[in-house]
Amino acid sequence: MHIETSNWSGDGSFTEALIETLKEHGSMVYLRVEDAPATHADTGYQFISNEVFVAFASTERVETIRWFSFWLSRRRILEKEMSLDSLEQHLANVSTIGPCDYADEGMLQYLRTERIVPPYQTRGYKLVELVRIYEVEAPKSDKSLR
Repeated sequence: MHIETSNWSGDGSFTEALIETLKEHGSMVYLRVEDAPATHADTGYQFISNEVFVAFASTERVETIRWFSFWLSRRRILEKEMSLDSLEQHLANVSTIGPCDYADEGMLQYLRTERIVPPYQTRGYKLVELVRIYEVEAPKSDKSLR
């Protein structure tokens, strides 16, 4: 699996746990993590928004079709080993991740909040972490990995 984190600052403990879980899963060939432009910090809170792009492995099969009842032809069909729906089910069964907060046909969204109180300070801040997972096509060089 090819993992690209060059556009990610490394912020977000939930994002790190999600990436580690996705690394262990064998049906992905590409994983890219980026900081979303919505990331913002202020006095009482810090909002971290990350986007995760995944490409699933696919297998190729050849299917014979018949044209005009006499002409035989073959075509190649790529079938994905996993979909975003099955990834949602898999992540819901992982104890450190859990079910997503929102899902539609093209995206999974997780929203986690926690209160951080640094040592020797009276006031802490609220950390809000938003992670969105999108399905993409693997880059041309990565399609040959599986």
